[in-house]
Amino acid sequence: MRLLVLGGTAFLSRELARQAVEREHQVTCAARGTSAPPAGVEFVRVDRDRADGLDALAGHDFDAVIDVGRRPTQVRRALAALAGRADQWTFVSTVSVYADDTTPGQHAATAPLHPPLAAGADEADQNNYGFNKVACEQAVAEAASDHALVVRAGLIVGPGDPSDRFTYWPARLARGGEVLAPGAADEPVQLIDVRDLAAWMLTSTERRLTGTFDGIGSTITRGELLAGTAEGVGTEPELTWVAQDFLAEHGVNPWSGPRSLPLWLPLPEYGGFMTRDVTDAERAGLTVRSVAETAADTLDWDRTRTEPRRRAGLTAAEETELLATWHSTGRAPRVRRVGHR
Repeated sequence: MRLLVLGGTAFLSRELARQAVEREHQVTCAARGTSAPPAGVEFVRVDRDRADGLDALAGHDFDAVIDVGRRPTQVRRALAALAGRADQWTFVSTVSVYADDTTPGQHAATAPLHPPLAAGADEADQNNYGFNKVACEQAVAEAASDHALVVRAGLIVGPGDPSDRFTYWPARLARGGEVLAPGAADEPVQLIDVRDLAAWMLTSTERRLTGTFDGIGSTITRGELLAGTAEGVGTEPELTWVAQDFLAEHGVNPWSGPRSLPLWLPLPEYGGFMTRDVTDAERAGLTVRSVAETAADTLDWDRTRTEPRRRAGLTAAEETELLATWHSTGRAPRVRRVGHR
């Protein structure tokens, strides 16, 4: 298969290109070139911010295109520039397109979406991410509906993740000791290893699968997530579950960024965000590895990094201070040890 990956140099797009080479496809990666592409691909430097930014691909035909674009203008340009030159168009969208984050168990075919980004709005504003992707999906539907696969990815994790939204947990649990766990053990979480998502997307592209799917693993509890992570990194940490109102009162941010606790979102307003119904994707062949395997491989990768500061999570000092304050309130339940046996 002659495959064009619009991107191909960072995280998911890089993993897609790497696995496609392993499958002996003829792979072209088109990107700015700020990161090195994987071995075995043809690299074409493009600038998708320019109206003529894809001219370097002139004369190339492809069996399939995979686009991870997030700006509607760029996606529309790609669809126009490559019109009639690809038999399959796979677009990576996001569960952030959904307008209702409260209701659990929603399905891709029926869940309400945000409106598309308004004309003249700032496509570069991160706050417009979900609206951008809705507009991108609409552009794909208009230009390639009969040969398009749209994958609404959830939280993508694993080796190479630059966000630390999962990596914090393998690294933290590997240190052992008392661990501040947010919320409650039975709260839902949902994620997918980048390698599993890439493998399923490639197989689906090879099969010419069309339609719209949520690309993410089934919902598990946060207790199961941390137990699986502990098993993967080989420790038995002590978890102290800390109520979300306390965390909010003490300036702990949900989800990502400094002074945050990843994979924690306020309830009930985000009670449906990590409970997507993924039965359609599973019927279409999506399978995922264990949390333990993802955690072990993520920790191995994390230990090779040289970045001086993690992008998400609590520092050791912040966690120690918060735990001491929590215990001083008298609200702390008995510490629970988890891990492999």
